[in-house]
Amino acid sequence: MVVAHMEDAGRSWRWFGRLAATPRLTGSIPPTVQVLLGIISVQVGGAVAKTLFTSAGATGVVALRLVFCALILLLIWRPTIKRETLGVVVVYGVVLGTMNLLFYLSLARIPLGVAVTIEFLGPLAVALLGSRRLRDVLWALMAAGGVVLLARGGGDIDPVGVLLALGAGACWAGYILASAKLGSRTSDGTGLALGMVVAAALVVPFGVADAGTALLSPTVLLAGLAVALLSSVIPYSLELEALRKIPPRVFGVLMSMEPAVAALAGLALLGELLAPVQWVAICLVVAASAGATRSANAP
Repeated sequence: MVVAHMEDAGRSWRWFGRLAATPRLTGSIPPTVQVLLGIISVQVGGAVAKTLFTSAGATGVVALRLVFCALILLLIWRPTIKRETLGVVVVYGVVLGTMNLLFYLSLARIPLGVAVTIEFLGPLAVALLGSRRLRDVLWALMAAGGVVLLARGGGDIDPVGVLLALGAGACWAGYILASAKLGSRTSDGTGLALGMVVAAALVVPFGVADAGTALLSPTVLLAGLAVALLSSVIPYSLELEALRKIPPRVFGVLMSMEPAVAALAGLALLGELLAPVQWVAICLVVAASAGATRSANAP
């Protein structure tokens, strides 16, 4: 995860500070542990989401996640639309919604660890963009080699799932850039709230077409709320608190562990077994991401 993205995320998601546990409760937790707990929460949320695909479909689950996030944001910020920021809000929302939709569609076809690892190429590409240093070229080659091993090492990886994950990664790169633009045009979480509404509005029709009345099931609704909390509210709250105490560089290196944690979550919660060469591939991408993050701060 690139440091610039971490700083943008800290600005864009500042509203989660209002939902975070009080310093009295989190002050005793080391910031590195907070980051790790946030990563675990995100990947557990992904695993829970995948268990819902049989009852609500991938698009139905992502629609529920975005709707619940949008409702929470609207209740907190009660934003008003300003003509001068409407364009960037719409772009941000479209990128955010498309990123989530493509990722969940990929998750329906390939293991959680594989999907997250491939998607991680998006922020990694932003980290390396424009660099002419040899070591950054090496990080890029290492990541590319890891993804090739990942796609071919298991023997039964769905190529459509890989393409969807790559699309989600490209959207993640666009999301980083859109977040920076949104942060410069809006304050607090008002722009984010409106962008989340746009994202939900974009995805909900697909979710309704896919899942229909299944989305109204109390069990599915509660599970969708759990996915929203695990995948967004809890991790961003913990990460924001951690960013107050540790440098963005350290935070970025820790976040580079996300593909490995995703693979472990897929194994423990979904029974998704990966071949040994795929674990090697994930380690290559993790090392490339950590190296690129450290390199971004080096002279």
